[in-house]
Amino acid sequence: MSREAVKIEKSGLLGKVLLELNLITPEKLEIALKEQAALDKTAPRRLGEILVNLGFISEDDMLRALSSQFGLKYLKFTEFPKTVPGGNYPTVKFMKQYKFVPIGMEDGVLKIVMSDPLNEYVLDAMQNFADKALEIYLSGEKDILEAIEQYFGSNVQMTSIMEGMREEEAGAGDIELSEDVHHLRDMAFEAPIVKLVNMLITRAVESRTSDIHIEPFENNVKVRYRIDGALTEIESLPKRIQAAVISRVKIMSRLNIAERRLPQDGRIKLRVSGRDIDLRVSSIPTIYGESIVMRILDRGTVLTVLDRLGFPGEALNKYDKLITTPYGMLLVTGPTGSGKTTTLYASLNKINSIDKKIITIEDPIEYQIEGINQIQVKPQIGLTFANGLRHIVRQDPDIIMVGEIRDIETAEIAIHSALTGHLVFSTLHTNDAPGAVTRLLDMGIEGFLVSSSLIGVLAQRLVRMICPKCKEPFHAKQKIGDKIELPENITTYHGAGCEYCRNTGYRGRTGIFELMAVDGEIRQLILDKASSDVIRQKAVSKGMQALRESGWEKVKQGVTTIEEVLRVAQEWI
Repeated sequence: MSREAVKIEKSGLLGKVLLELNLITPEKLEIALKEQAALDKTAPRRLGEILVNLGFISEDDMLRALSSQFGLKYLKFTEFPKTVPGGNYPTVKFMKQYKFVPIGMEDGVLKIVMSDPLNEYVLDAMQNFADKALEIYLSGEKDILEAIEQYFGSNVQMTSIMEGMREEEAGAGDIELSEDVHHLRDMAFEAPIVKLVNMLITRAVESRTSDIHIEPFENNVKVRYRIDGALTEIESLPKRIQAAVISRVKIMSRLNIAERRLPQDGRIKLRVSGRDIDLRVSSIPTIYGESIVMRILDRGTVLTVLDRLGFPGEALNKYDKLITTPYGMLLVTGPTGSGKTTTLYASLNKINSIDKKIITIEDPIEYQIEGINQIQVKPQIGLTFANGLRHIVRQDPDIIMVGEIRDIETAEIAIHSALTGHLVFSTLHTNDAPGAVTRLLDMGIEGFLVSSSLIGVLAQRLVRMICPKCKEPFHAKQKIGDKIELPENITTYHGAGCEYCRNTGYRGRTGIFELMAVDGEIRQLILDKASSDVIRQKAVSKGMQALRESGWEKVKQGVTTIEEVLRVAQEWI
């Protein structure tokens, strides 16, 4: 239908159509009209939108009624064309804001799909922008947003950049892997390379990626994203642009592009989609060239609260008491990528107040927190964890956070700080909570120092959560390993896979926890240098929930799957 055929109707025609189609009752229509009249004084709303919000009709029914009212063809996403012809179109941001998308051109007429065909501003803007007659179709907001992503999203832009680069390369011949620094720098500043690297970073941020891996191999360069803890291959770049892409990343992170034999570390600060993003960049030499990993640190999302980390209620109450203790040492343990840093930042954020001085020493400082003094470790100038910690205690702190206890010197200073009236937080790489005690003793710390200073150990893992969009009941095996047997009446779930979760069945992550509070009996076991198994048995008898049990609770609640718990905590199943 043409634009001229769309008339603005304010006489309740939509309500009449809905009544004729028996989609609503007169009573419901009267309630909606009163709601609309009240809203018109503050924030005018369409009648159809109000009916959907009140739950009187579905969005699909409302759109079909609008289709009948205005004589517009109603399209679902599956009826949209797979691609749109090339041309000059408005920005993606503008289309997303006003919920419309062009779908084609025919005989000098531009076809657009809108969720609100009465929006004169959009119609005028498109008429002036395209300088063509408009053919209007109707569809839902969700379908339109999906079409925008399919036609103009980051995947399409990436493909366009790659095709453009291939055309340029075909005309210019093969580009050698240059060893000349000046040539590398020139290549890194070429527009296609700049766009490609920027797009890789933008796509990563938009898809909730934690790490970008750029890995050279014999015949190509693979780009992989770590999303919710799992690596996914995103792109395969031609080998001929390897040197330019790597050099571009190194220039952005202020690394030495001439040095290709030694590992290097750098940092990039960017603003992506309105968010301040930090990227920690690591470069190491491999047999086929330099491999780059970029850890994405979104400063806008780090300061989460403890309640949202996935703590069970009882464990959260115990942990809250531990972090408000005036002195002692609290350790968070787990492998790399298990969320230890997030837990520590959430803990500090909760107890941060004007009457407490908090100092941290980290490698690196991943996020900046208002009101906390943070120190970056610099081993090359002698500022190590141990040396920095030795000076921190002279700064009159109340609370100290040490990024990681890596050696006996750091451990001893941290323990002595805890014994002299400071609350000390730190991390340790052990598999479970009791194992932290054994690790400290193995380092050479005296048992009486550990028992006197340690107030608690939190072991944790991250499990992927089932996608809420494609979650469905799933018949699982009745037996897990040797120690857990599922009751027959328990319903478990899994994700079938959909666009929302990139067909993985998972979206987002939550924690499973094992919290061991150190009391008098456990202190005595530490003094007696008891094994971690003995300490574990005592802690469990006193109410500690093991990692496997915490994971199993998440399975019973329908939050995650059995496979996820087995993946991250199999050693305890």
